Amino acid sequence: MNERVAIAPVCKTIRVEAPIEHAFDVFTTGLTRWWPYNYGVGKRPIEKVLMEPRLGGRWLEVAADGSETTVATIILWEPPHRLVMLWQVDALWKPDAAMKSEVDVRFQADGAGATIVELLHHKFETMGAEAGASLRKDVDGGWPGLLERFANEAAPRHS
Repeated sequence: MNERVAIAPVCKTIRVEAPIEHAFDVFTTGLTRWWPYNYGVGKRPIEKVLMEPRLGGRWLEVAADGSETTVATIILWEPPHRLVMLWQVDALWKPDAAMKSEVDVRFQADGAGATIVELLHHKFETMGAEAGASLRKDVDGGWPGLLERFANEAAPRHS
């Protein structure tokens, strides 16, 4: 019998001081403004990180030489409320199209000027027990700081 071990999902929630449309836009088309370039999975230094904002679009790292590394592929696109991506990164933080954990990001308006963003990274068991548990541990520690960076970028600037 081939049993698959369930690995607990990672769920993180943050309140963003921005309307839902703006929060969704900063998370997706504004990715290059908040994602740290030293968090790359490609072989070369990152010049920019971007998301192709559409169903089937990719989360890409672009190197100075123009080479692209796919990090994720968008499998559900419902602006400004939700996007789901296949996270195509292995437990060693290398790009791997065979990896299929999922990142499900939901945006819910919290009044007119704020948004609750819930990120669920799950399906780690698709990677195998050991690799899935390793990636889960890493993203559980990584997503909170990344979401803080996103929330800070999305918030209005005070001068």
